[in-house]
Amino acid sequence: MSSAISESLRDEPNSQAMLSAQNLFCERDERVLFSELNFALDKGQVLQVQGSNGSGKTTLMRILCGLNDSYEGSIYWHGEKIERQTESFFASLLYIGHRAGVSKVLTPIENLRWSCSLKQQIDDEQILSALAEVGLRGFEESPCYTLSAGQQQRVSLARLLASPAQLWVLDEPFTTLDRTGVALLEKMLQTQAASGGAVLVTTHHKLDIPALNILSLG
Repeated sequence: MSSAISESLRDEPNSQAMLSAQNLFCERDERVLFSELNFALDKGQVLQVQGSNGSGKTTLMRILCGLNDSYEGSIYWHGEKIERQTESFFASLLYIGHRAGVSKVLTPIENLRWSCSLKQQIDDEQILSALAEVGLRGFEESPCYTLSAGQQQRVSLARLLASPAQLWVLDEPFTTLDRTGVALLEKMLQTQAASGGAVLVTTHHKLDIPALNILSLG
């Protein structure tokens, strides 16, 4: 099973790219998910990973984030193998999986205090601003189990606004969002790219983003 990205195949690692991969191969249960997979993600870009269910989208995201080491091939961070750049890479990465990833017994502000403190010190004013921007003004002190699935997803997305991470890796972040939430997230992705960051995102949603790059699996 092969994979391709238009105008982004590389025979050698791209030293100018923020994140790149060369000849990635992965199989699961004796089934090849992808092979000879090459791509490069530069600053200012949004790269959407597409593919049918079971094509390996989540597996690829977890590999890139260091959560799955069952693969062959090479991954590069700013042109150097990621094994030599782990501290710099993880300091610059924000990964949100396909689940909301919030503690339901904590409030939105408590969730962000905890998640942001893992990498940096952040004050409540910044957290409250992020929660307001994702539409959670008035819900800051409500236990997350009282919030809808879409509101819990917005708590997770508020982490993006409260983080200085250069690279966002997002697995199905549009799940459970309403139309307003979808438009908000699309704007956030564009803002991240325009500010010199980069985004790698899996979604079945058709993104309304200019100059979007597509990586197709399967």
